[in-house]
Amino acid sequence: MAAGKQNQAAAKKGVAPRQQHYEFGGPIGAFGITFGLPILVHVFNLFCNDISGCPAPSLLHPKSLDLAQLKRETGWPDNGVFGLFSWSATLWTLAYYALSLVQYRFLPGHHVEGTELSTGGRLKYKLNAFNSAMCTLAILAAGTIAQGAEFPVWTFISDNFAQIISANILFAFALAIFVYVRSFDVKPGNKDMRQLAAGGVTGSLIYDFYIGRELNPRITLPLIGQVDIKEFMEMRPGLLGWIILNCAFIAKQYRLYGYVTDSILFITAIQAFYVFDGIYMEPAVLTTMDITTDGFGFMLSFGDVVWVPFMYSTQTRYLAVHPQQLGAFGLIAVGAVLAAGYSIFRLSNSQKNNFRRNPEDPSVKHLTYLQTKTGSRLITSGWWGIARHINYLGDWLQSWPYSLPTGIAGYQILSAGSNAPGAITMLDGREVVQGEARGWGIVFTYFYILYFAILLIHRDLRDDEKCSKKYGEDWEKYKKLVKWRIVPGIY
Repeated sequence: MAAGKQNQAAAKKGVAPRQQHYEFGGPIGAFGITFGLPILVHVFNLFCNDISGCPAPSLLHPKSLDLAQLKRETGWPDNGVFGLFSWSATLWTLAYYALSLVQYRFLPGHHVEGTELSTGGRLKYKLNAFNSAMCTLAILAAGTIAQGAEFPVWTFISDNFAQIISANILFAFALAIFVYVRSFDVKPGNKDMRQLAAGGVTGSLIYDFYIGRELNPRITLPLIGQVDIKEFMEMRPGLLGWIILNCAFIAKQYRLYGYVTDSILFITAIQAFYVFDGIYMEPAVLTTMDITTDGFGFMLSFGDVVWVPFMYSTQTRYLAVHPQQLGAFGLIAVGAVLAAGYSIFRLSNSQKNNFRRNPEDPSVKHLTYLQTKTGSRLITSGWWGIARHINYLGDWLQSWPYSLPTGIAGYQILSAGSNAPGAITMLDGREVVQGEARGWGIVFTYFYILYFAILLIHRDLRDDEKCSKKYGEDWEKYKKLVKWRIVPGIY
C-alpha cells in the first residue's frame, strides 16, 4: 500500500517510479536486440541480393562454405565493413530528414491535444504527416515523369542501398543516445510537462536505453520550432520511406527487365494504402500505447527508421530481381485474403467502437457483456466473443498478401549466355532461375509474416497483463467466457 502511494506521488511529480518488471528478455535481451537487429538488416540485404541470388548460392551448401566465395556472392565491400558506410548516403539521408522537418514546419496541419498525462495537462501536437507525404511523393512523381526509371533518386537508392541502411542505423543510435542522456534533465513538476515512462526507469542502462526513459521527448529547433520526437518519428520518415523504397524497386525492375509486373505493383499498392490510411488518421496515433505508455528509446528509433522501411520492403526488393506475374486469378486470390483480413479487422474494431459510444445502438444492442467493478463492459459475443483480440487475427491475415506474391521464393543469377531452361533474362543478358534456391528465399520474403505474428502475440500478452491489473477477478471471469486469445481453436 505504501509503495502504491509513493508511485502515485512520483507520477504526479512527473518522475516515474523505478520498476524491475522487464520485457524482451530484460537487459540481456535488450542488448541482443540493440546490437543484433542492425546486423540482421544488413544480413537480409547481403544474403538476398541482385548479384548471385536469394539466398546467395554458397549458403545452400554450408558444409563446403567458403568465406571468400560468399563475400564475392554478396558484394561484400573490398574495404570491409567500412564500405557499408559513405558520406554521400549519410548526407542525403540527413537531407531527407531535414525535408520532413521543413514540411512539418511550413505545410498546413491540424493542432490538437493528446490524451491527459498522469501528471495532468495535455501536450499539443501539430499533425500534417499526410500533407507532408503527398508533397514528397508529388516531387518524386514529377521527377519520374520527367526522367522515368533513371530518375536519380531511384538509381541512388539502388546503388547505395547498404550505405543508406547504415546511415539510418547510425541516426537511430544517435537519436536514442540523445533522448536517453537528455532524459536525466527531467525535473519534478516541470512546466513543460516532461515525464518519464514507467517502464524505462528500471536502473539498467542498456534496458532503459532500449525501452526509453522519457515518455514524450521534445526538442526546439531553429526555424522549425518545437517537435515531438516520438510522434514525428512514428508517422513521418520511416513510414513514407517504406513506400519510397518500394517505388525505387519498381523502377529497378523496369531498368533490369524493361517491364513492371503486377505482383510488385500489387504489393506496393496495398502497402501504400496501409501507410496512407495510417498517416491520414494521424490523430488516432495519439491514443496508442506507443504514445501514451512507452518511452522513446532505441526500440522505437530503430523500429521507425530502419526496421519498418528496410525490412518491410523486402518483398518488392526481391521481386525487382525475380519478377512474378500473378495474372487475374492470382490477383483475385491474394486480394481475397487481403479482403478477409481487412474485413475482420475493420468490422471487429467498428463493433467495439460503436458499443463504447452507445451500447443501445441497434447494431450492437444484441451483444452480451460482462459488467466489471470498474464500470467497464467487456463484450462476450459478436466478433469479441470469438476471441479476445479477434482484430489481431484480421491484422495478421492482412500481412499474408505482402508475401504471397513472391510465391515459393528463391532464385539464382547466372551469367549471360547460360541458356538455362525456364530462365528469365535481364536486359543485360544475365539469367535468373530458381534452381536449387527454390523455396529457400521464403526465409526472406515470408519473414514479415512470422515477425508480425510474434509482435501481435507480444501485444496480446502485454494487454492481458494490463487488463489483469485493471479488472482483477473480473478479467479471469471474462477469460473463461472468451477462451481464445487471437485465433479461435488454436491460440
